[in-house]
Amino acid sequence: MTLDIVVLMDPIESIKTAKDSTFAMLLEAQHRGHRLHYVRPGGLSLRDGQAFALAAPLAVEDDPKQWFKLGSTSHFEFGPGQAVLMRKDPPVDAEYIHDTQVLGIAQQAGALIVNDPQGLRDYNEKLAALLFPQCCPPTVVTRDNATLKAFVAEHGEAVLKPLDGMGGRSIFRARAGEANLNVILETLTDGGRQLAMAQRYLPEISEGDKRILLVDGEPVDYCLARIPQGDEFRGNLAAGGRGEARPLSERDRWIAAQVGPEMKRRGMLFVGLDVIGDYLTEVNVTSPTCIREIDAAYGTRIAGRLFDVIERRMASAAA
Repeated sequence: MTLDIVVLMDPIESIKTAKDSTFAMLLEAQHRGHRLHYVRPGGLSLRDGQAFALAAPLAVEDDPKQWFKLGSTSHFEFGPGQAVLMRKDPPVDAEYIHDTQVLGIAQQAGALIVNDPQGLRDYNEKLAALLFPQCCPPTVVTRDNATLKAFVAEHGEAVLKPLDGMGGRSIFRARAGEANLNVILETLTDGGRQLAMAQRYLPEISEGDKRILLVDGEPVDYCLARIPQGDEFRGNLAAGGRGEARPLSERDRWIAAQVGPEMKRRGMLFVGLDVIGDYLTEVNVTSPTCIREIDAAYGTRIAGRLFDVIERRMASAAA
């Protein structure tokens, strides 16, 4: 069964193909004979209750110098026989929310949306971890600077972060009594107007911030530990962390077993869990990465597992 695979992603000409998980998905889809269609952010629309995309036919090649070719752009109506990869990076702002609402109408027309639009709206990547408190370190989320300051004092050291960032941006490590703590908190909460998160600092970050991938609720057997370098405490690859692929530990598998069934129930087919030491810190649902690094280290074909699921669901819907 040949499918139309529609990908909504940030500009394809700017990606780093050796590390881009969306690119891995596109290579797999093309290898299976599916038709690819490329949509830039801003390319979705509605007309008389029907969802459309301004899309161009796409061909990809695993060549770091010339990795894509686009055809002519035209309006593409969503419907059966289509799988839509919603792979736009955060922030999850008003425009992102509006796009998920258009994709919800595309879903009603018969397209399979990966990940489910309602789930993308419901699961803030920081707050979603707190649906599984048994997996998380001590955490508080509030607009109140005094509460955040008291949390840092209680634990001696904490990581402070906004709820809408990615790639390690605007994440602070703060100690009790630190002279800059008040201004950090004022900045994060915008003077008490925005929610911010504080988590107990986990010294195990020196061993890596592990990205565990779930495909339809089931964990891949290997993770990518993102290890801080130099004087940096953040392990994010975007912040200069070094990636090291590893087998999952028993605790990693336990965390995946806690989270996975709920992700599957909500139609979140491809999810990334962030785990430091023994603790879940984030649940990434918008555009999880690390496929290519794990594949390169262990010979896995993670995008193949994802498309096995997509094809089964599409076949079931067509039956």
